Amino acid sequence: MAQEHSPYRIGLVANRAHQDSPNSTLVQLLNGSKASITEVLKPHFSVVGRTMDSMKVYDLLTDYPDIERLPYGHDGGLMRLVARIVDPEPAKSLDAIIYLMDPVDPSSAFPEAIALKRQCVIHGKPFLSTLAGAREWIELEAMNLTGKTNPVLDPCFAYGSQGIALISHDAMKPEMLRLAEKHFELLDRFKVRYATGTTAGLLNELAKQMKGGKEGDGWVTACLSGPMGGDAQIADLVLDRRCSRILFLEDPHVARQHEADIQLLERAARVVTDFTSCNSDNKSADRWLALLSKRA
Repeated sequence: MAQEHSPYRIGLVANRAHQDSPNSTLVQLLNGSKASITEVLKPHFSVVGRTMDSMKVYDLLTDYPDIERLPYGHDGGLMRLVARIVDPEPAKSLDAIIYLMDPVDPSSAFPEAIALKRQCVIHGKPFLSTLAGAREWIELEAMNLTGKTNPVLDPCFAYGSQGIALISHDAMKPEMLRLAEKHFELLDRFKVRYATGTTAGLLNELAKQMKGGKEGDGWVTACLSGPMGGDAQIADLVLDRRCSRILFLEDPHVARQHEADIQLLERAARVVTDFTSCNSDNKSADRWLALLSKRA
């Protein structure tokens, strides 16, 4: 946890396209979640320079007392966020990163941007790269503290009309099965579940055990394996707004020859930034699924 005055420490950065207009993604997020931020979570923000400039231009979180300005990205602002994620000191370490990423902005592929996400996965901290994901995370954490929900966001939690993708690398498949069994009731509420390759087969076998052979058969809609194009198939579903959440349990410690396919899927989520969230590590995923169940 962070300092006693604030249980949350959040890194915040947005690509240029998400902060350069009065109706930008950054404006939508901070204005739409203002009450949860200022009255409930009361986080410490570490904000990269140009994003901080945009917050001042558009009067976002005006007079909020706990905002730290970091350097511009070209002066090491993103690198500072990476260091804060891995810092062992609770008073310095960040609990989550909100990085509103434009899929066509080349800075999203800079080493520091890739390292930031990777270290979040390694250290079990949320990396929120879409408006939908960041807005959802703030709502869930605020609800967990107060027991109250924002009714404006109710349609975002109408699982019966939504799809969810469940993907895992080989080393993470046992963890995916554990999470799916633990949160089976929640996952069963979704209109449709998608998974790639072996993960789909394992989840369908689990569903047969949980629901019975006939009812559990085809619980997950199977796509190809990731290296054979399954990630691209799910990206297509995301772009068609048929899949609103992605749980992708990544193994950050192995070389991945189909890295381009993984990045394609993440970029698809960022194209429909107001619709799809993407979660990539098992530690924060367990809490995320639990809070989704509670929000329902």
